[in-house]
Amino acid sequence: MQKDQGRLRGRRPIILAAATAVAATAGLLGSFGPGTGSASSHREAPLIAGDPQADNTDVYAFTSPDDASTVSLVANWIPFEEPNGGPNFYPFATNTHYNIKIDNDGDGRADIIYRWTFRNEDRRGTSTFLYNNGPVTSLKDATLLFRQHYTLQEVTKHGTKTLVKDAIAAPSDVGKASMPDYGALRRQAVSAVGGGGRTYAGQADDSFFLDLRAFDLLYGANLKETGNDTLKGYNVNTIALQVPKKALALKGDATRNPVVGIWSTTDRKGADVKLGGVQAGGYHQVSRLGNPLVNELVSPAGLKDTFNRLDPSQDHTVKPLVNRVLNPEVPQLIQKIYGVPAPATPRKDLSEIFLSGISKNSGGPIQADLNSQLLNKDVRASRFVPAEELRLNMAVPVTAQPNRLGVLAGDLQGYPNGRRLSDDVVDIGLQALEGAAQTGKLVPALAKGDGVDANESAFGSAFPYLALPHDTSVNQAG
Repeated sequence: MQKDQGRLRGRRPIILAAATAVAATAGLLGSFGPGTGSASSHREAPLIAGDPQADNTDVYAFTSPDDASTVSLVANWIPFEEPNGGPNFYPFATNTHYNIKIDNDGDGRADIIYRWTFRNEDRRGTSTFLYNNGPVTSLKDATLLFRQHYTLQEVTKHGTKTLVKDAIAAPSDVGKASMPDYGALRRQAVSAVGGGGRTYAGQADDSFFLDLRAFDLLYGANLKETGNDTLKGYNVNTIALQVPKKALALKGDATRNPVVGIWSTTDRKGADVKLGGVQAGGYHQVSRLGNPLVNELVSPAGLKDTFNRLDPSQDHTVKPLVNRVLNPEVPQLIQKIYGVPAPATPRKDLSEIFLSGISKNSGGPIQADLNSQLLNKDVRASRFVPAEELRLNMAVPVTAQPNRLGVLAGDLQGYPNGRRLSDDVVDIGLQALEGAAQTGKLVPALAKGDGVDANESAFGSAFPYLALPHDTSVNQAG
């Protein structure tokens, strides 16, 4: 796909036209009024960089393209999995909660928590170092010596419900001789969810695509260090869930209340100790991810670990983090290195994109109704707080031909309205940081972005949609 360069059809054009079309069909989204006004998270913080099994790299949320009555949620963990990383490969951690959380009333707190916990079945003992001692064609083959089982629970104010019990996760892809048909193993690893839906846990190609040389003084200080997909050939561990929209919506009504906020977290189990007479222990949040790029490129180094421990309901109380959104560092760096003037601050447009969601009643400069929970008819506005979440308006219909630039190009199903696997969030984020949501224009000098426009492997058309994991060395990846 070629980069979209230049002007976005005037100041309100593609976005306005698309918003109007959606408003006609969904009855919710309005047109823009006058004044119309983000690598994701691989090893982004000092502490989580040392705990890859807990490192949440990306979160996706989108209306399922093959079943518009459902939403698909995808979260990835364990960055930079070299496919040939045996003999232990890449298991999920035990004594750990892997969570995907939903805020449907805008108070920054999780109304629904989907929680996966894993246990090991390790039959290697002291007799072998092998992951498998023969070809594996079924998840239950005796030749698979190490496998993982998981339980999926739903936690709400009404209690905890087990949706899937002791399902088997897809193993790491050892290679063609060991696993001649990994696609078959994946299909076996998709489990039905109680109450409707399905889930998958296992390995996949890393769905994120970008050139990470942004950290070499923003692509070599002359934009020559672009065009190389740093994550090409690497795998991740994926958890995916597809559920009916009504399961996520406030009061179970996705027509009146179509907007939800989504983020994922990892909770590690710590030792039970007493600190100053206070009992400490249990599970502790160590990783958090909603919008891509926020903790990576907005938070300063000294606050990245703090961000990973925060609940979104606390965000608005941490002024140094809020100030980093209102006065972001990246545009200043671009101005210094490339001479592109940074937009005026405070950046309330970015606050709207990252913290409140986009709606005309949110007090932000972007006069459109897109994806704030304030658009839900049953929300109590007095309880709404700005919180960093990936927000999805489930009423926006599936786009027949998705544009990688999402909402910036008038494709309202794309990021920042949720996030699809194919959304080019690096280029979107770069343009948003440079003020494109306000001006309706791409910044021409940066229009080529990082030069990586798509994933190296095609995504699937059916759940869980991710590409199959690589089984050759990264240095051999084609």
